[in-house]
Amino acid sequence: MKDSARRWWAMAAISVSVLVVSLDLTVLSLALPTIAGTMHASTADLQWITDSYSLVIAALILPAGLLGDRYGRKKVLLAALVVFAASSVWCAYSVSVGELIAARAALGIGAAAVFPMAISVIPVMFAEQERQKAISVMAGALFLSYPIGPIVGGFLLDHFWWGSVFLINVPVVVIALAAVTLLLPESRATKRPRFDFPGIVISSAGLTALTYGFIRAGQDGWTDTPALATIVAGLAILAGFVWWERFAARRSGSQPLVDLSLFRVASFRWGTILMTFVSFAMFGLFFTAPQYFQDVRGATPLGSGVRLLPLIAGMLVGMIAGSRLTEAVKLPDGGRGDPRVSAKLAVAAGFLVMAAGLVIGACTGLGSSAGYAVLWIAVTGLGLGLAMPASMNAAVGPLTAERSASGGALMSAVRQVGATIGVAVLGTLISNGYTSQLRLDGLPSAAASAVRSSVAGGVAVAQRLGSPALLDMVRSAFIHGMDIMLWTCGGIAVVSALLALAFLPRRSAPPQDAPAEPADSARPAEAQLRT
Repeated sequence: MKDSARRWWAMAAISVSVLVVSLDLTVLSLALPTIAGTMHASTADLQWITDSYSLVIAALILPAGLLGDRYGRKKVLLAALVVFAASSVWCAYSVSVGELIAARAALGIGAAAVFPMAISVIPVMFAEQERQKAISVMAGALFLSYPIGPIVGGFLLDHFWWGSVFLINVPVVVIALAAVTLLLPESRATKRPRFDFPGIVISSAGLTALTYGFIRAGQDGWTDTPALATIVAGLAILAGFVWWERFAARRSGSQPLVDLSLFRVASFRWGTILMTFVSFAMFGLFFTAPQYFQDVRGATPLGSGVRLLPLIAGMLVGMIAGSRLTEAVKLPDGGRGDPRVSAKLAVAAGFLVMAAGLVIGACTGLGSSAGYAVLWIAVTGLGLGLAMPASMNAAVGPLTAERSASGGALMSAVRQVGATIGVAVLGTLISNGYTSQLRLDGLPSAAASAVRSSVAGGVAVAQRLGSPALLDMVRSAFIHGMDIMLWTCGGIAVVSALLALAFLPRRSAPPQDAPAEPADSARPAEAQLRT
């Protein structure tokens, strides 16, 4: 097999790994009602089943990057996939709420390493002119999980028991393990980084506290004292982490957990920030669209997933167009000149298209057609396909093969915290917008409480009471909250476009050091791709 073909097959294997981890996030939400009934789980139990996964990822994502640079990115990725598969089986056959929470935490151990390792191998395997295509492949796998999750999860829950949504991970992971083993070259840092134990402890404590604080604020409100105190404590601990890393970097013979000097490189700094804003803004679509299709338009979970497929179509068009526009022009002498469109223009254009799609969605009314939803979802996907790969490529460009795993972990950590904040802030917006439109005088207190809790609860109460007026009010109230949130997301996208134009360099900064030596051979990593 030729070098180039093997590299792309290896990239496909990595993308499968990313897909299965992302898929787990989308299918779990469908299984929670069934888990609640089967295990007699309370609302707090369900929250911990979800949150234990996120908290473990927050705690371990930076140490995972260090392990990749020290012991080899391929080894760490394979170990993470094995842990993920074993934990999936444990989740499927858990017999109590406590056991399922523990299994979900173990699942987070595997997931914490997959994303940084996936990013870390790109600077090792691909030259600058090929990176955005490789990133597009990985980003495509990431966002493919959002419509595929409800489709697969809905089918499994209709035909099997709730544990099947976890078992579906196992055959996919087996395929990824075989492909990574056979196709991915091993690489690690030439000079093995030391274990920065204080940095690991401080960063894990800070990221966990910050993540938990925002999760709790989203659930219990922004006036909840423990939530606010935890957020402040997390920020203070992370400030201490920054001080420690700078001190460790100055100290002779010591290597910090992460290279904070990367944030002095404009393309890394703004590429990472803009990637986070993509996730923040896109939460509006991924959070509201399934509820809109199921609770307002009456679709099944399977039908909801099918209705999200225009997102993938738009995204693929955007990725292909973005890759071609930002690709360097081939010169007559065989060299490469400047790209047709600079990275900053591609990212800004993507955010503006995203903003247009989100604003169209924010004009949704109770009488809007299914075709109207397809339009705004497809347009938003088009913008996503333009903005996300170009932003990630800008951030990945300065990563050296020497410490690509640590750099990838740093990017993933920032994005993880941004996504958590997005869930908390935007979830509060839609909840407040929904409840502000409810007029529940005359309803029994239990029924009124169920209506206020969620649109699904409101629809269930209206159908049980046989009240078309209540049903229309609940659905209109949800659309009102959805519109507020989509307007906010559209505004974030516009601000992101302006930031890209103002601060993102035209081209990403090149890496500053030599490629890492492979772990198992004296040949360069690329040479191991040859058969």
